[in-house]
Amino acid sequence: MSTVQTAKRKSRWPRWARRGLMENIATAIIAIGFLMLFQPFALALYTYSFITMLAGTVMFIIVSKFPE
Repeated sequence: MSTVQTAKRKSRWPRWARRGLMENIATAIIAIGFLMLFQPFALALYTYSFITMLAGTVMFIIVSKFPE
């Protein structure tokens, strides 16, 4: 059996478009939508909370396919 380890391939993707940062941004968008849902002050925020959480969830699903 060979003891040669394969080198990890460097991604050609820009650093800002890699999975770690973008997953954190998607999670923050979901959290903002959650806060918009449970605030008692503005009806407009409540109205758009579902769309915000949905957009964050879709972004998270897409970003989870990005390289690390």
